[in-house]
Amino acid sequence: MSFAITLPDGSKKEFDSAVTAGEVASKIAVSLGKAAVAAKVDGQIVPLDYQLSSDHKVAILTDKDDEGLNVLRATAAFVFAAVAKKAYPELHLGQHAADEDGFYVDTDKADQIKVGELPKLKRAMEKAVKNGEPIKHVQLAKADLAKQFADDPFKSALLKDESDPVDAYQLGDFIDFGYDALLPNTGKIKQFDLLSVAGAYWLGKSSNPMLQRIFGTAFFKKADLDADLKRRAEIKERDHRTIGRDLDLFFVDPKVGAGLPYWMPKGATIRRVIERYIIDKEVADGYEHVYTPVLMNLDAYKTSGHWAHYRDDMFPPMDMGDGEMLELRPMNCPSHIQIYKHHIRSYRELPIRIAELGMMHRYEKSGALSGLQRVREMTLNDGHTFVALDQVQTEFAKILKLIMDVYKDFDITDYYFRLSYRDPKNTQKYFANDEMWERSQKMLKGAMDDLGLDYVEAEGEAAFYGPKLDIQTKTALGNDETMSTIQLDFMLPERFGLTYVGQDGEEHRPVMIHRGIVGTMERFIAYLTEIYKGAFPTWLAPVQAEIIPVNLDAHGDYAKKLRDDLNKRGFRAHVDMRNEKLGYKIRESQTQKVPYTLVVGDDEMKADGVNVRPYGTADEISMSRADFLKKIAADVASYSREEK
Repeated sequence: MSFAITLPDGSKKEFDSAVTAGEVASKIAVSLGKAAVAAKVDGQIVPLDYQLSSDHKVAILTDKDDEGLNVLRATAAFVFAAVAKKAYPELHLGQHAADEDGFYVDTDKADQIKVGELPKLKRAMEKAVKNGEPIKHVQLAKADLAKQFADDPFKSALLKDESDPVDAYQLGDFIDFGYDALLPNTGKIKQFDLLSVAGAYWLGKSSNPMLQRIFGTAFFKKADLDADLKRRAEIKERDHRTIGRDLDLFFVDPKVGAGLPYWMPKGATIRRVIERYIIDKEVADGYEHVYTPVLMNLDAYKTSGHWAHYRDDMFPPMDMGDGEMLELRPMNCPSHIQIYKHHIRSYRELPIRIAELGMMHRYEKSGALSGLQRVREMTLNDGHTFVALDQVQTEFAKILKLIMDVYKDFDITDYYFRLSYRDPKNTQKYFANDEMWERSQKMLKGAMDDLGLDYVEAEGEAAFYGPKLDIQTKTALGNDETMSTIQLDFMLPERFGLTYVGQDGEEHRPVMIHRGIVGTMERFIAYLTEIYKGAFPTWLAPVQAEIIPVNLDAHGDYAKKLRDDLNKRGFRAHVDMRNEKLGYKIRESQTQKVPYTLVVGDDEMKADGVNVRPYGTADEISMSRADFLKKIAADVASYSREEK
């Protein structure tokens, strides 16, 4: 009986007997048969030996397809698992995956595979690749595989989710399962590398054992691998955790609290400068800054809806023993609502703008914590504006202008606007009021259209109480991240019974606008650290000028006098009085990425001057002390932006 294979362009191929996906590729074109790495049959990725005997939609995958690259990487993961098992026979294998970032394999080697062992395993992989060893696609009875993996708790657990018989692959004596499709032999895995070793909880749950996760990557072309390794080196160089350690900005010690950063003096200085900047900027824009407690009665979060919608991300309530339950706040909005409610409000006061650098706590799982990016305690640059309905769009534009002004000062240019709506197909996780959602989403879209700004629309990204504008930035590591938000909220004013007395003498309901200019201090400083690669602009640098006397005895007092003069004028200067060689101290200042290194000796003392060495250059500029003061003052005043 004949059947038809429908190709992506809509054309059909007729066959009278069963064929494999690889044979279909060769029938289309001999060159396609040689280039094929796998196929998609009715949307499912399958190996080339997959049998076809009825009508199907088939697409052949080659090295030009992203999914074809994933097949290559899955094959590399399989080969790594084989050579690792051969090198360490007692090793157990956990999960594995291949995606756009490479591949990984989890293992439980008792003494753990160290980074130094990766070259040996890579050489074993290269041998298998060079020999072009066949990879057999086999189907095995689930019961037989269960016997084979009886001593492996991880494979035994994974096997339970497989259908019977199990699709498996064999390389020599090694057998593994859980792969959609692999290459028919190892010969095409020529450009690969083993990258790193990290810990990973079994099945991603912190209550499970910690395994070793071996990361690698693979490409069809050497140029692509070289470019990827270069990119990874850049990412490693920009990692805020590494920079934070090297520049002594912050640390996190799981022994005293995972996800709870300790800010060292230099990191605290950067944070303090940003906080003062933000407060001054907001006060100048009409905001009233407040302080509110980090604890609140649990009933407030039940009223706000956070307890119902956000409970898994909140710490357990604290029973005070007298019926009162206190909760570490995950959000600041209920606190600012209390500030609004404390007085009777009039339409003449609106808009009322309340802001705070508010500390919050989130119940983040251990496996999700990462430096300053994901923490359990954070300080949000938070603000809430209470407006009349006819003030929404004007206030929205005012907030957006404030955000853009801040971005200019921090030289943030790589961003786009995203309107985040509720998911119309899954409304259960949102406040149940269709009229409110339609009204607020239309209002938000209208505000952006009135401003003439381009934006993308994203369903399912709204807060549970209302739609929002997210300003998405691209981090130095290539991740898409929300930097700032403006959210319209008709729900919380209703739930908390907020009112103002209108011009007619009657009570009216205000609209609440939530906004965050730069998100949390922790995440924002992580972002800046990676963008600047630790070389903070002069206005933000924890030490703006490192002063190095040529001779401690002869020039130390002059160096200290210069430091004191700079400090009194509000600049951050430090004198290196260590008994080290001059060249070493100059290099150390460069390593610490201090904007200006000032070397002072006899000539500088006589001329009341300094020898200036700007960071990142080999320049040495002699200038008077007065001229340097003008230079650093102009640098700070312009937020270190060069005049164009």
